[in-house]
Amino acid sequence: MRALNRLDALLYRVLPIRLTRGTVLCVRGRHSGRVRRIPLALLRYRGERYLVPMLGEGAGWVRDVRAAGGYARLCGRHSAPVRLLEVPVGERPQLLRAYLRMAPGARAHMPVDHRAPLEDVTAIAPRYPVFRLALP
Repeated sequence: MRALNRLDALLYRVLPIRLTRGTVLCVRGRHSGRVRRIPLALLRYRGERYLVPMLGEGAGWVRDVRAAGGYARLCGRHSAPVRLLEVPVGERPQLLRAYLRMAPGARAHMPVDHRAPLEDVTAIAPRYPVFRLALP
């Protein structure tokens, strides 16, 4: 998986055509201090941009972002600093359902179907953080 993530990150950075659903998040590792590059699906919903860890709370980049106070960079052809603001649990279900519809590769990692009723998505919302991208 690490090798595939590196390949994805490289492709997202160098492709001449900007991928609208993908980005590379660059965040300093909480233990190593080295910059980690994580390829992620970028959810656009009602005029905002969001990142969702398909592995939920256990994703390393989530802990790194929290340790960095939410500060990170979107890396690629045009690098930009961002602040990741955690969305309250009550606002996550609609975003998680939109994410599952938009990112088919994430469906195998999440315990609900993209067609599931909102009540089912609400049940898993506490285990899956959602981050809204904002300017620092």
